[in-house]
Amino acid sequence: MVERILPLAAVDRIIRKGGASRVSEDAAVALAELLEEYGVKVSQQATEFAKHANRKTVVGADIKLAVKNTD
Repeated sequence: MVERILPLAAVDRIIRKGGASRVSEDAAVALAELLEEYGVKVSQQATEFAKHANRKTVVGADIKLAVKNTD
């Protein structure tokens, strides 16, 4: 079993917020995997921005800049 960072119930709510009335577990797992992968990429980029600014703390501006720079 793969360790998940995001709870499936939260991912289910995200999908429902998008308009779905029913959500399969497979759909929630698939979106959770994609969101986690994207989140890690953004976090890595944001960490690099913080290091470049001689900070140990990642701030909101780092995350926003990383989102703009992540493909």
